[in-house]
Amino acid sequence: MPEAVAALDCGSNSTRLLIVDAANTTLRREMRITRLSQGVDASGTLTAEAMQRTYDVLGAYRTMMDEAGVTRGLLVATSAVRDASNGQLFLAEARRIADVEARILTGSEEAALSYAGATAGLAPDPRPTLIVDVGGGSTELAVRLDGVMYSCSMQLGCVRVTERALGRGVVEPASDAAARAMIGAELDRAWRQVPPFASLVGHVRMVGLAGSVSTLAQLDAGFSVYDRDAVHLRRLSRDVVETWRDRLAGEPPEARLARPGMVAGREDVLHAGLYVLSAVMERFGVDELLCSENDILDGIAASILGV
Repeated sequence: MPEAVAALDCGSNSTRLLIVDAANTTLRREMRITRLSQGVDASGTLTAEAMQRTYDVLGAYRTMMDEAGVTRGLLVATSAVRDASNGQLFLAEARRIADVEARILTGSEEAALSYAGATAGLAPDPRPTLIVDVGGGSTELAVRLDGVMYSCSMQLGCVRVTERALGRGVVEPASDAAARAMIGAELDRAWRQVPPFASLVGHVRMVGLAGSVSTLAQLDAGFSVYDRDAVHLRRLSRDVVETWRDRLAGEPPEARLARPGMVAGREDVLHAGLYVLSAVMERFGVDELLCSENDILDGIAASILGV
């Protein structure tokens, strides 16, 4: 059987798998909502229930990897595990179950791998390309300028903003104000941490990735069944982002879930991801972004293969 390698991402809201062959051709791509970050923002600890949900999925993924003849792999953990006091305990068990190398990424490592995955194969553009990776616990911004990678990992994600500010139900005015203030403060910090970001305002190509962006693309297209080819590189205007943000914020989760294109497990947090996305677009003076279905998993797989 030809060589196959696996990339696994234990994210804050989902646990994902990508299997590719030696030529970096996709053999299998899987996603399960596991909400590993449940309660981490408040307690600083991964719950036993959240860890078990993730372990169960990793066990299923190991079976898929065996079926595909995977010989090498890398499992990465991101924001939720970075922030948790018991993150190393989780990582050790995840490593045992998946039976591949495993490590916790720093925010800058996460941004660099996401950038590599999302920008591979993009058409040339005279503008710098900025990736925006809206996760469950953090949002990564990354851009390459004159051969130098600049990135920032913000403590903003759809789960974190939901738990800290918005809540899962219909958004009240006070919660809306709290979320906007929280997001604005983190964007201010990003601007201080990475001064070159200011030079990009009004002339940057923005590429959005991860579940909040892809689910928005599905909602906007009205797809009841996921179609990767139709979602990948779909253009989303800021007006579309803000319209859906406000629409979902005004609904209870069960009404959001009934909408064609909503992914089960995201209905209670997607609105928060769109608050983050719209604020980032506004701060960079961007009226449109590209939705990329290539992301950190693709960057990990390429790094394993050395391509």
